[in-house]
Amino acid sequence: MITLSLSALALAAGGALIDRRADWCEARAEARFPPTGQFIEVNGASVHAHVEGEGPDLVLIHGASGNTRDFTFAFARRMARNFRVTVFDRPGLGWSGRTSSRYGGAFNSKAESPREQARHLQAAADALGLSRPLVLGHSYGGAVALAWGLERPADTAALVIVSGASNPWPGSLSPLYPITASALGGGLLTPLLTALEPETQVEKTTAAIFAPDPVPPGYLKYIGAALTLRRESFRANARQVNSLYAHVSEMARAYPGLTMPVEIIHGTADTVVPLTVHAEPLSRQIPGAVLTRLEGIGHMPHHAAPDAIEAAIQRAAARAAERASVSLK
Repeated sequence: MITLSLSALALAAGGALIDRRADWCEARAEARFPPTGQFIEVNGASVHAHVEGEGPDLVLIHGASGNTRDFTFAFARRMARNFRVTVFDRPGLGWSGRTSSRYGGAFNSKAESPREQARHLQAAADALGLSRPLVLGHSYGGAVALAWGLERPADTAALVIVSGASNPWPGSLSPLYPITASALGGGLLTPLLTALEPETQVEKTTAAIFAPDPVPPGYLKYIGAALTLRRESFRANARQVNSLYAHVSEMARAYPGLTMPVEIIHGTADTVVPLTVHAEPLSRQIPGAVLTRLEGIGHMPHHAAPDAIEAAIQRAAARAAERASVSLK
């Protein structure tokens, strides 16, 4: 009995030390990477939005493990020359809260679907006064952009899907996702990762996501990857990714009903979200969709080939304007 009591005390003390270290890491991350935009309240939840530029509305939606800084690093400023650019932190990531309290907590495995995330961000867009935006989604954000179009087809000017996750895939995710997405793993393992994940591992992971393209100079110091390592953000990301397969399987059946202009742009060297599994089927599922293959480019073309992404946006905007003019005749 004494041995068991001592073991329990040791475990409790170790857990308390881990939590204190995690608290310190989170406070440090938030001090180093503050919000760059404004906050909108949506049904009692906070949405972080970075807005810059003037012109037609362009919404940018980041991928898994990301935040607004992936776009505000360079690409948002580039597009702000011709558009009013709004970059959202997706629910639970960056500086945005979860859509509902039912998704919070350490020992919880629930997550917002892409459709629910789209509706939440649409409400924030309404509050900001956005009008028939062109919506670009990258990686997981591609699923949210597609959901945006499915939820509000008449109010979406066009979609641009960049390296987007859009269809069910063969095989399984990295084991870390189902483990940390589970109630037990999210509650017990996530604090360890928050407290102890070395910066060298973050650098290796980022390099793998960009491969075969280089990580842009200054990106690692700017992106704020430590924000994703916060316990609640880590859980939100893991649970959203872990549940994505079922959601894109359902959404894929509705893609043929999308009638707005859709530009799909994808690197042929993308091993994170492979072109043959996602972009190519998507281009056949959506009537009139245009697929652009970027030879030798990996998962981050808005950094590696920004000219091509800007060109796709301009094509989508032109197609949307032509469609609008025809409908007025």
